[in-house]
Amino acid sequence: MKLEQAKIDGVFIINSEPFKDDRGFFNRIFCQRELEAIRPGIAIAQINHSMTKTKGTIRGMHFQNSPHAEMKIVRCVKGSIFDVAVDLRKDSPTFLQWHAEVLSAENMKALVVPEGCAHGFQSLEDDVEMIYLHTLFYSKQSEGAIRYNEPKVAIKWPLDSTVISEKDLSYPFLVDNYGGIVL
Repeated sequence: MKLEQAKIDGVFIINSEPFKDDRGFFNRIFCQRELEAIRPGIAIAQINHSMTKTKGTIRGMHFQNSPHAEMKIVRCVKGSIFDVAVDLRKDSPTFLQWHAEVLSAENMKALVVPEGCAHGFQSLEDDVEMIYLHTLFYSKQSEGAIRYNEPKVAIKWPLDSTVISEKDLSYPFLVDNYGGIVL
């Protein structure tokens, strides 16, 4: 695993270096020791697996508020996605900026999304599967989200959207004086 700092503080790209031979490959998807460099004391509380059926589907932009703010490590294990982190942290120098990476089963990259950043993705193929590692347990009371098409953020999604859940469509746009998340 090689960690690469993205333009948003605390967002990292994990580049994998799988061992390959005639049998196939072996790839480490999590190493507490290596991630200690960016997050001392990191512990994974929950691992989720999702599947998205239709190319162009957008899921997001979700986060957890304090006291349940969490760091996520996101990896695509089948197909490919356009994965996005948006900085919502009050007083951050990259407040309301976004960073995206194409994550795929082929490139074996992962994205580290820190506390205070919203996360979402668009499927670039049908039948995409993802693994999410979370540092805290999910808390419905701390759930937060911004719209995938929030004009103050202006994410440039690569495809026209095909499917977006009613819940994701129901989130309001940010108010003009939105001050961000305090962790």
